[in-house]
Amino acid sequence: MNTSNWNIDAVHSGIGFSIRHMVISKVRGRFSRFSGNLVLDDDGDLTKSAVEATIDVSSIDTGVPQRDTHLRSADFFEVERFPEMKFRSTRIEKVSGERYRVTGDLTVRDITREIVLDVEHGGRAKDPWGNERTGFIATTTFDRKDFGLHWTQLLETGGVLVGDRVDIELEVQAVKAAAAKAA
Repeated sequence: MNTSNWNIDAVHSGIGFSIRHMVISKVRGRFSRFSGNLVLDDDGDLTKSAVEATIDVSSIDTGVPQRDTHLRSADFFEVERFPEMKFRSTRIEKVSGERYRVTGDLTVRDITREIVLDVEHGGRAKDPWGNERTGFIATTTFDRKDFGLHWTQLLETGGVLVGDRVDIELEVQAVKAAAAKAA
């Protein structure tokens, strides 16, 4: 099997999330610093591929500095002890057409759980500078408490301040790494 390495282009990619706030609405945010590598099958069989990514948790941005500081604290991500989240794929299945199911291990804080990403491959293209690029859109949902993120407050109305379900949306563009030249 021939494979090639592709690096996630963080300038043309994004990691967004949303979570219920006070039951009645959603808070949205993103992580602005991340990196990753894809190993793709050169014959185009994405089920023979692999993905690894690392997210700098301190780069969380919900648009409210006070909330972001709280999210970095020990109540949530505890970035002093756990500065990164990591994802490593373990299995990729073709669902139909350009749709795939990517199963992998997500580590948040010191807890690793299996998650499943629903992925759509956007194809491949050359940019104006001759670099080969590929793109993907991926979504997943998980319970934040599965990763030790338990903090919330009860509301007078009986609901909670922070919901449990986290929705993630990824826009990933990757650039094929230059082949190493023989010495």
